[in-house]
Amino acid sequence: MSEVSAAAAAVDELPAEPAVPAPASAPIPDVRFGPDGLVPVVVQAAIDGRVLMLAYMDAEAIAATVETGEVHFHSRSRDRLWRKGETSGNVLRVVALTLDCDSDALLVTVDPVGPTCHRRTRSCFDPDGAAAEGAAQGFAWLETLWTTIASRAVERPTGSYTTALLDGGVDAVGRKVTEEATEVLLAAKDDATASNETTRAALAGEAADLLYHALVLLAERDVPPSDVVATLRKRHTR
Repeated sequence: MSEVSAAAAAVDELPAEPAVPAPASAPIPDVRFGPDGLVPVVVQAAIDGRVLMLAYMDAEAIAATVETGEVHFHSRSRDRLWRKGETSGNVLRVVALTLDCDSDALLVTVDPVGPTCHRRTRSCFDPDGAAAEGAAQGFAWLETLWTTIASRAVERPTGSYTTALLDGGVDAVGRKVTEEATEVLLAAKDDATASNETTRAALAGEAADLLYHALVLLAERDVPPSDVVATLRKRHTR
């Protein structure tokens, strides 16, 4: 038996740490807290399943999360309740809380408002200096775009085009969505008439503008993309 195999076998034989049952008042009574009164929590983006961070909750944090709809943790370094985004504004809005098969870990599915990591990356698992998109590819990258738009909605930085749109309200953003939808149609008709690399690129560009402005409109109305995805999933099953 190799040293690695022997070590693994030894770990398997170790007695499990005693779990502390959840207080009767806990919103999720089946949670098995550890000896320190905490349970590990994996935070996942609702729109594409990206893992955003790992933290810990106690009964108080779970109760606050359920009551407010925004993720709260127990800060081990400060030994107190911690509302994610309480200083940055980059809160995590709860979509679902799921207990694992052993009842000793939680999966919290969220709609993040802005970057999740304090380094301003989308995920705490992104490398230092990574742009907010991390490893997002394909349509999953729309979550990255949404993160930026949602951040602009909170921070309203001067000189930002997104900020200017949001400051104009639903009418200003709505006019841009209508304008971009028309331009998508015209680009599609051009491509249908004489399809080539130029017309396809133009159509892609106009479609990109439409998607961006549609997301800004959702942000202006505080409707997360996960609501749109949930609706599409329901319709897809029909």
